Amino acid sequence: MIRREIKEEFFVIEVKNVTKKYGKAVAVDDISFTIKEGEIIGLLGPNGAGKSTTMNMITGFIEQTSGEIIVDGYDMLKKPKKAKKEIGYMPEGVPLYTDLTVREFVTYLAEIKQVDKKVQKEQIEKIIEQTGLKEVEKKLVKNLSRGYKQRVSMAGALVGKPKILILDEPTVGLDPKQITEIRNLIKELGKTHTVILSSHILSEVSQICNKVIIINKGKIIAIDTPENLENKVNNNNSVYVTVEDPENKIKATTDKITDIKSIELVEENEDGTKQYVIEAKGDTDLRKVIFAEFAKENITIFEMKKADSTLEDAFMKLIEGGNQ
Repeated sequence: MIRREIKEEFFVIEVKNVTKKYGKAVAVDDISFTIKEGEIIGLLGPNGAGKSTTMNMITGFIEQTSGEIIVDGYDMLKKPKKAKKEIGYMPEGVPLYTDLTVREFVTYLAEIKQVDKKVQKEQIEKIIEQTGLKEVEKKLVKNLSRGYKQRVSMAGALVGKPKILILDEPTVGLDPKQITEIRNLIKELGKTHTVILSSHILSEVSQICNKVIIINKGKIIAIDTPENLENKVNNNNSVYVTVEDPENKIKATTDKITDIKSIELVEENEDGTKQYVIEAKGDTDLRKVIFAEFAKENITIFEMKKADSTLEDAFMKLIEGGNQ
């Protein structure tokens, strides 16, 4: 008889039926989710949805009213020291000790986190290299650009070799070059850490994260990959068409096409062209029939493309749909 051992899947974070109340106000309402080791998770929601409260409970900064939070197998309320040891937190707003140099700041956090003296120097050096701070390590934090301050804050989160990184709005206030640099750094860190990322930039989440948790009014309304969320709202039967139509024949022409559900003017361009979005009934691909019918009426097509949905489209549709 052949015996097979089935390895139980390990979740580095488990949030079980967690609620947080402030008096009668419910900030987080009975949420549950799990995060596997090595995942990069995007935590999304409108202002006041409960994102920051959720992050603060996972870090142990505030206590939940009810429910359980398990971090690396440790209950956050019962064994907070062991649970918190596995978390590196980068809060929004980059709160730093600005009168210290970069190296002094990272060293100070290593002392606070009680990093073993035998490996402390080596770990500090590695973190400074890893976060691209070597060339500014002797500068005072207050004299650094916003982008470098973000890196210093991230370096602080990495001290102590935590398994989990929680990053709250890590690219807010940065210029495009700095945003790209921080995104690349997060992707690199995701190879060796589990990452929870909160961001208002949905394209950023789509690029970086392999799973998204959307919170609205304290409740979780979606947990899925960015691709799956986009596909759920993907309107495959709509096309954008840019045309030259000086005689305004497009309405009469599209009225003849029975498979068209609706047509809407999107933009009038300076060169006299107009862009429309045309939606089909059912799953019909309208492109061939549009080409044929528009040609008959001498309506010149400059561009035609299928409408692609984004994570932002999915986010807005889910939020507008409430907690269904």
